[in-house]
Amino acid sequence: MRLKERKYIVVLGSLMSGLGKGIVTSSIGKMLQSKGLNVSPIKFDGYLNVDCGTMNPFRHGEVFVLDDGTECDMDFGTYERFLNVDLTGANSITGGKLFRAIIDKERKGGFLGRDVQIVPHLTDEIKTWIRKTGETQDADIVIIEVGGTVGDLENGYFLEAMRQFAAEEKVLFLQLTWVPSMSEGEPKTKPTQHANKLIQSMGIHPSIIVCRQDELLSREAKEKISMFCGVPVTNVFDDPSIETIYELPMILEKQKMPELLLNELGIDDKNDDMKEWKTLVEKIKNPKKEITVAITGKYTAVKDAYVSVKEALVHGGAHHSTKVNVKWVETSEIDEGKATAKDLLSDCDGIIVPGGYGSRGVEGKIACIKYAREKGMPFLGLCYGLQMAVIEWARHKGGMQGANTTEVDDKTPYPVIDFLPEQRGVKDKGGNQRLGAWPCKIKMGTKAYAAYEKEEISERHRHRYEVNNDFVAKLTESGLIFSGTSPDGNIMEVIEWPDGFGVGTQAHPELKSRLERPAPLFVSFVKACNDFSKK
Repeated sequence: MRLKERKYIVVLGSLMSGLGKGIVTSSIGKMLQSKGLNVSPIKFDGYLNVDCGTMNPFRHGEVFVLDDGTECDMDFGTYERFLNVDLTGANSITGGKLFRAIIDKERKGGFLGRDVQIVPHLTDEIKTWIRKTGETQDADIVIIEVGGTVGDLENGYFLEAMRQFAAEEKVLFLQLTWVPSMSEGEPKTKPTQHANKLIQSMGIHPSIIVCRQDELLSREAKEKISMFCGVPVTNVFDDPSIETIYELPMILEKQKMPELLLNELGIDDKNDDMKEWKTLVEKIKNPKKEITVAITGKYTAVKDAYVSVKEALVHGGAHHSTKVNVKWVETSEIDEGKATAKDLLSDCDGIIVPGGYGSRGVEGKIACIKYAREKGMPFLGLCYGLQMAVIEWARHKGGMQGANTTEVDDKTPYPVIDFLPEQRGVKDKGGNQRLGAWPCKIKMGTKAYAAYEKEEISERHRHRYEVNNDFVAKLTESGLIFSGTSPDGNIMEVIEWPDGFGVGTQAHPELKSRLERPAPLFVSFVKACNDFSKK
């Protein structure tokens, strides 16, 4: 640890969700990181699920997976993309984890016969967790994002723990709020005032208020917030609508937030180094080229279900000074006969088939992959996308009519994709897939090797089905290339078409992509799309 005393920042919401606390938390972390400080983000989610593994993307957005296999909130993707770090399950606190820990401890007699209560036992558990995580990760600054909105029952006990924590440690509270504007353009500060009063009624006094709004706040609006919320006007910050989320650290930096944070935390000012970050943001805002990539899936109505894929395209695009426009393709339209793959993809420069589960839209995905292969359009398959590509190849190049995955058709004559053997006896739904980072051996001379430029890699996984090894020989004979396997050769990790750029991976490389360290396969894919668009 670089500081003699660890400091803490708690980021609170307001009267509504969806304001971007994760982006603000990440931006604060990036600014402090640029000062040479070691930053560790922690997120609290009040739901009683132990993790996000059983949550439907339609309700919760993307399930993000960490190296250690933790299935967590999509905000962790934002943390990692901004801070360029690998987090662990310790950074994710849920109501389910907390209550399970307390009950397990009580069953083992850990409370010495005491009646177990929210205060002090649950709040002590929270404080201990935060301290231990900061210590284990050698953090100078621990930033704690409190999920949910002010007044929720689900996060009330956590806020009480933070109130207690502030009496024991150096803690800075930051409130993120929404300042709406009416049709005449006048900003309305009352929601912010009421939310702040509610927070203060809990014994918590935010020192900094960050205002989400469409346009910059007037001096008058900031002075009103300052007066009614009890903070200096210099502590009220604009968080306006911006072109790219990666610009927010620079927006806050211009308002001198880093200096304020350091002053409030009692840290001597340090030199700033965000040159590389600013250069990459400039490439995003002022690209030299532009392409269109189709993302074909079943959750396209909820764009947050594929946020890591979308951001990995931004990262790969920045590497090539290319703006990647995403066209969302609902493949069930093909299944239902409302459109053809040609109708949906003819104006695209590349196609991604992302991860997913279930049978809806499957035939549409396969049709899209076939169209791309026959047209020489760059294709990148992620997890389920690899599986669909294997099925497409088996049917149309391998002579295996009716080939399928047993997830969709357990009577298929050619089960080229099948259940993981170790999954057959599993009954619980949560936390039992092939999760987290797993090693992969890449074959030299392949497109995958050209992307990674090394023989051994590690990518994150989240799946129950995989390529059936009984059909690997036949698929290979028909021309499909298996360019990546598990170190023991038993799991087919990466496949390729012999012609053009067509790559599928059983992993989710998008989960490890960062602006400063883009996923290699996405970098190669964007280049292939650029080349295809020139034809």
